[in-house]
Amino acid sequence: MLYQPVFAQFWEKVKESIENYTYAKLTLAKTIGDTELKNIYVRPVLLENDVFSLSLTAKYKTEEIESFHTLDETYMILLSYMNNPFLTALLFTTENDIAFKLNKKRVGSIIEQAPTFKNASDVILEMKEKGL
Repeated sequence: MLYQPVFAQFWEKVKESIENYTYAKLTLAKTIGDTELKNIYVRPVLLENDVFSLSLTAKYKTEEIESFHTLDETYMILLSYMNNPFLTALLFTTENDIAFKLNKKRVGSIIEQAPTFKNASDVILEMKEKGL
């Protein structure tokens, strides 16, 4: 479990991007072998009464399952999928792309690159507009 402290640092960057209104999207990708679960996509949503939540869409070979969770719940769920079956978590923000990767020895690292997205997610922009 050498990667857990590094994943916690990565998750802090996720929370910062939401607080700073720069979050575009988050994806878990690059599975170990041929697995039923192919990707997990994390999108912000506003539920009734402007309650912030995260939508997790688990994409399987034959179906997609969407569920809604708090930030803390999402962290625990995603952590449980790291190293089984996913080796990579990609955070896209308007400031940079941040990748959490596990190497062959299952040691985690964080890599930052130039941003792919110019705009934050629509929900994040709506939150900024409403001052949430």
